Amino acid sequence: MSEKYDLIILGGGPAGMSSAIYGSRSRLKTLVLESKRKTGGQPATYHDMENYPGVPETTASDLMENFRTHAEKFDTEFKRGEVKSLEVNGFEKIVKTKKGEEYRAKSVVIATGAEPRKLGIKGEEEFKGKGVSYCATCDADIFTDLDVVVVGNGNSAVEESIYLSKFVNKITMIVIHDEGVMDAEKILQEKAMENEKIEFVWNSVLEEVKGDGIVEKAVVKNIKNGEKSELDCSGVFFFVGRVPSTDFLEGVVDLTEGGYVETTKQMETNQPGVYAVGDVRNKVVRQVITAAGDGATAAVMAQGYIEEEDYWQNHVVNADKPALVAFWSVTDQESMDVISQLEGMELEDKGYKFIKIDTYKNRLISDRYDIEEIPTVLKLESGKVDSKLVKPEKEEIEAII
Repeated sequence: MSEKYDLIILGGGPAGMSSAIYGSRSRLKTLVLESKRKTGGQPATYHDMENYPGVPETTASDLMENFRTHAEKFDTEFKRGEVKSLEVNGFEKIVKTKKGEEYRAKSVVIATGAEPRKLGIKGEEEFKGKGVSYCATCDADIFTDLDVVVVGNGNSAVEESIYLSKFVNKITMIVIHDEGVMDAEKILQEKAMENEKIEFVWNSVLEEVKGDGIVEKAVVKNIKNGEKSELDCSGVFFFVGRVPSTDFLEGVVDLTEGGYVETTKQMETNQPGVYAVGDVRNKVVRQVITAAGDGATAAVMAQGYIEEEDYWQNHVVNADKPALVAFWSVTDQESMDVISQLEGMELEDKGYKFIKIDTYKNRLISDRYDIEEIPTVLKLESGKVDSKLVKPEKEEIEAII
């Protein structure tokens, strides 16, 4: 039998754990489902953490451990599992893992992040774990006092190179741009340029990784003149971007051509009660601080969604009598007049449940029933619309009851 939660968070990176903190603190029964052995997401593979506001002295792994400790303080559950599928059946969401576990929740936050992008060049897959790496923090000590090659020139490539320089003998960064041009932030570029262990090969790409059982050489091609050269090395590190982990979401939520989840500013997907946060969603800035902000927003939105849906299910869909629902707003005098009329009709005595929906506070319910104007009055039988009146006169309301 599957376990039931208020909120399930898919992924234990900074976005997911931020959602967990906010969800659990709001007394939602919250589960974080993480595929990796260790939580922390992408930052857990880094070392330095210099740009998280208010925490000037820390490491990335320590900061992520603090995120988890904070979530556990509010009774967040953590379980390991790689998601195979997500099903949305109205108010119930079903998460299934590749090992066959099944979990059910009222709301889901997708925080599955992104995996290192692979170039697919010759030798890359063959030497994976035998000199080819995508994580400096994980593997740096293996290359102590050896020469390595780094492919990439963005923030992660430069940060990881600086960290690697504490272990290795020499780093050669292969950069596709003209000399002196890099994609990383200026402050990181300056640190790399000043590092005596880091050298650069400009206007070039990695074409092949060679070796006899382990990495021994990197074949580099100059993109301007086509010339190829071989660099002796014991390791090749790839930092050329990331690919969103969204294969299991195709046909479930809207994705971009690149596979990122489309969301609103409120982290909402096209599925009510399903949110996406952090690196997995279509956004511009991908940093720990923005991921944490995404997670907090999604949890707050999920709490509102759950409260709204719980009320609607209990008082309308599963009610033992028909419901008369008035959509109104305190800023609209006409809708307030209709509310006054309805309150004077003694609807409870006539066998109806009378429900008032503020369209400002209860946007999801309003959208579900295509409420475009107020006041609107719905008569529902067994949760299904029997009548819909827009800007009704008193006589029209009396006619349907």
